[in-house]
Amino acid sequence: MKTPAFEVFMTLNWEGIQPLYQQLEDIELTEESLDLWMEGWSDLRKLVDERYARLVLATRLDTTDEEKEKRFHDFLEHVYPSAQAADQCLKEKLLGSELTPKGMELALKKMQAEADLFCEDNLPLMTEERKLGTQYNKILGAQTVQWQEEELTLVQVKSAILTTDRAVRKELWELLSQRQLKDRGAINELWKKFLAVRGKLASNAGFPDYRAFRWQQQLRLDYSPKESRQFIDAVKEVVVPAATRVYDRYQSRLGIDQVRPWDLMNNQTTFSLPAIQAFKTEEEFTSRVGNILDCLDPVLGGYFKSMRENDLLDLMNRKGKGPGGFCTSFDTLGVPFIFMNAVGQGSDLRVLFHESGHAFHVFEQINLPYHHQWESGLEFAEVASTAMELLTEPYLSEDQGGFLSAEDAARTRLLNLEEKLLFWPYMSVVVDFQHWVYENHSLASNPDACDNKWSELIDYYMPGINWEGYEDVKMTGWHRKLHIHQAPFYYIEYGLASLGAFQIWENAQKDRAKALKDYRQSLALGGTATLPELYNAAGANLSFNADTGNHPGRIGKR
Repeated sequence: MKTPAFEVFMTLNWEGIQPLYQQLEDIELTEESLDLWMEGWSDLRKLVDERYARLVLATRLDTTDEEKEKRFHDFLEHVYPSAQAADQCLKEKLLGSELTPKGMELALKKMQAEADLFCEDNLPLMTEERKLGTQYNKILGAQTVQWQEEELTLVQVKSAILTTDRAVRKELWELLSQRQLKDRGAINELWKKFLAVRGKLASNAGFPDYRAFRWQQQLRLDYSPKESRQFIDAVKEVVVPAATRVYDRYQSRLGIDQVRPWDLMNNQTTFSLPAIQAFKTEEEFTSRVGNILDCLDPVLGGYFKSMRENDLLDLMNRKGKGPGGFCTSFDTLGVPFIFMNAVGQGSDLRVLFHESGHAFHVFEQINLPYHHQWESGLEFAEVASTAMELLTEPYLSEDQGGFLSAEDAARTRLLNLEEKLLFWPYMSVVVDFQHWVYENHSLASNPDACDNKWSELIDYYMPGINWEGYEDVKMTGWHRKLHIHQAPFYYIEYGLASLGAFQIWENAQKDRAKALKDYRQSLALGGTATLPELYNAAGANLSFNADTGNHPGRIGKR
């Protein structure tokens, strides 16, 4: 089947796209026709997914451009639901044929899970949910504050807050928090709409609650909500005491009597004072990251070089740009694109290395013959990215082609390890909160109840931080966690990934070449292996119990 060029496909309405699906629907599936049919379906999926990715990216690059938002919403309303329904028919056609394309054994299991989940009544609800996510981005993207006669984005405020002057830190943090609280009512109203939509999604598909629906939608075939809870229980047992020791040590390091939110980055992570200024321009940023990746592994360095040469990076923060950082992919080209909000700080290095890990995953798995084989599962996708943060650490110093003095590089490595440790309790807050939300859907539809639960969980998992006098900021922390609103239940992946990444990092201390080879080979498996198999291929072990959790305990005692 011949598919149109992507530039042409971008202009097609559903009436122009539907015949492409119909051609596949009309072909009789036999052992002889199977391979060509799969290739045609794979190529069509790439076109649809790339169109979606480019339209989303456009709205994130400039949240103020109403025309870009309109194009995205038009696609969501008039093309994407119909494409999903047509794709579902092709899944059912392949499953009903009882034929198994080579290398598609696991993909077929996932496909069956998706087929069991599919409900045509949910397509407009999913569109509505995505549009709510766009509104959430617009609220956060518009947040700025005035500081010293200058308008700053909140990302720039978080950069300015890295000062040794604690009084200034407090003033900036209060300014930032007050601005965020101004949108409290708007985000609460959005939340009610999110919960209403998600309740209908679960009910329409015949699930007892949204958590069960979302678990299957995430294609989590290798572990259950029970094991998810086992993991955060292990964090409470092993990591929380270690994290509390880190906060105590940090208290001594700063010469303060208690750790307050303005003493931490994002109210959770220690930072180095004075702030480490790593670079000034995007060119300096990308060229030095390129040098580091070349030293680490020439193959990975080559991937990053191609991204630089083909304008597949948008890294610097600016007013109107959407929040956060992510890696998406342009599937017809088989290339990734990295989006982030850098301001020149040392912490920006970690973000770019993280997203580069996702990009390397794209490069490694594109040799798999079918688009359906590219989905490895988010847990392992985050191993790819988190491991890259750790593997690049030895090359941060200037004498290794990096950015930092030997002293700053050593501080950065220590802080990175501390950040990984301190992340686990925060991750547990997010995961536990979402379990509670979707086990108590009616109660959680009340934002005040969510405030109270979030505050309770912060005290439970992060007791080392004193929030006295700022309870309203503490309890609305869930407002500022993008995943809760836009990607529900996508967060334990980061915690599980850290365990895998630390094991890969430990392997690299013994044999870097083998660890990097195993890392790349595991990425190349894409979605053709189970989650435990992917971890094993990378030289790691997937586990949910407290014994594995002893790794962070050791870090906390260093």
